[in-house]
Amino acid sequence: MKNQYSNYLVFIFSFFIFYSCSQPDTKKLGTGEGYVEVDGGKVWYEVVGNGDKLPVLLLHGGPGGTSFGFEPLNEMGYDGPLIFMDQLGSGRSSAISDTSLMTVENYVDQVEKVRKHLELDDFILYGSSWGTMLGIAYYAEYPEAVKGIIFSSPLFSTDMWIADADTLIATLPDSVQQVIRYHEEMGEFDNPDYQEAVTLYYSLYVRRKESPKVDRSHMNLSSGKEIYSYMWGPSEFTSTGTLRSFDRLNDLGKITVPVLLFTGEYDEARPNTVAYYASLIPDARFVTIPDAAHATLNDNKEYTLKTVKSFLDEIND
Repeated sequence: MKNQYSNYLVFIFSFFIFYSCSQPDTKKLGTGEGYVEVDGGKVWYEVVGNGDKLPVLLLHGGPGGTSFGFEPLNEMGYDGPLIFMDQLGSGRSSAISDTSLMTVENYVDQVEKVRKHLELDDFILYGSSWGTMLGIAYYAEYPEAVKGIIFSSPLFSTDMWIADADTLIATLPDSVQQVIRYHEEMGEFDNPDYQEAVTLYYSLYVRRKESPKVDRSHMNLSSGKEIYSYMWGPSEFTSTGTLRSFDRLNDLGKITVPVLLFTGEYDEARPNTVAYYASLIPDARFVTIPDAAHATLNDNKEYTLKTVKSFLDEIND
């Protein structure tokens, strides 16, 4: 009788060990806001949603932008966590003025610290614009936990970006082109005529529809203008900053997870160029968002959400 009881206990214990080890990790992230300590200050994040599908970590544009542009993703109906974060120096994160903190390497380190803080063992990386530059740099350094990547309106070579910008500037009226050339030669980037030309370019190739007005005056937000100027330059089509030599084309062929690349029909990240990027990635799909410029979630929210949701569902199957 004693031996039978002992054998029964061994069976129950063995079954428990087998069952526990064979079940998937169902650890869920807690929802809500928080901060992560990084070199130079604190990085703000918020986890929205707690379904069973893979978490999606969002890398906003800029540099020096905020995660506010990702807010339409909350309408997507994704059954998994969306992780918003404002990179150091912008939005709800700590303000910075020390240019030694304004490096790709430092921003990669911030992403990794957020990942570790949230204990993300498996997640999808979603970068937009500058966020794709940060995303490819992060994946090259820390590929292990990334199970899929979304590159929205990507930039992997500043030389190619500037060449595309020159192509788009050539579509502007001759008088506007002359204004741009003259004031850039003179270094007069604050000149009202130059700024008017920038506004015209942006209305065609950055944001074609007016964005919803949201009053955030009550929020103590950090401005990333200095970061943008230092790392990129005075405008979307002119780079004079530290990112002028950015080129990660060689890293694209090393990506071993599924990748979605999309860009707007009228995007400054021109469809032909983004299609070329996709051709360099082994498991990539490419989509053009119709009737949209660079801000695809603003210009054609419905089509963009459908595109992203379809890819996320595929990754989670």
